[in-house]
Amino acid sequence: MVLAASGMSGESARFQARSAFTGSGFTTTESEVVVSHPLRRRVVMLLMLVGNIGFVAAASSLILGFRDGATGTSWMRVIELAAGLIVLVFLSRSPRVSRWLTGLIGRALHRWTDLAGRDSTVLAELGGGYVVSELAIAADDWVTGRPLEELGLPDEGLLVLRINRKESDDVACPVPGTRLACGDVVVLYGHTDAITDLDHRGAADGDDSHARAVGRHAARGGARG
Repeated sequence: MVLAASGMSGESARFQARSAFTGSGFTTTESEVVVSHPLRRRVVMLLMLVGNIGFVAAASSLILGFRDGATGTSWMRVIELAAGLIVLVFLSRSPRVSRWLTGLIGRALHRWTDLAGRDSTVLAELGGGYVVSELAIAADDWVTGRPLEELGLPDEGLLVLRINRKESDDVACPVPGTRLACGDVVVLYGHTDAITDLDHRGAADGDDSHARAVGRHAARGGARG
């Protein structure tokens, strides 16, 4: 939850959190995003510690529970443990709980840390400063809840190639009426400066920032073929 609220895409956050919790130790480019900031590093370190303690505690509880299996009290401990695990699995898979916790943690991180609110990953470098990049959309972004035709991103030299969504089907070659939502991961083509500017654009000053970006794109010579 904390990794997702800090701007990582949901899939990346789940993979890295589970890798740390289980001690799998996968090394990927996403791992650099995790260890590049002290807060995310602390979260992963805590997951490593809790994962090791948790496996030992669970195994010990089961052993103690079955050691004197003839007694009703022992079986009650096993039933309580199983019920607790079922509740935790249910809560972890509930979209409503996930949205509520992610929003709450995101607001706390925004208020008390300087951690970036979004996650931008370069997929391909095309030369001249132009790239294909992924950009995760946060709740307080300028683009959130608005259709593409209203945003005018092509005027900034940005083209939306695809929208990856957690709660519904992905959108390939989105039409102008497609709206961007919190949690979407947008695949963009454009200049790195334009993508970085969009990455840091909040709802409060978004229109002014968009106007300046359009001016910079025009000064750069318009769209690059």
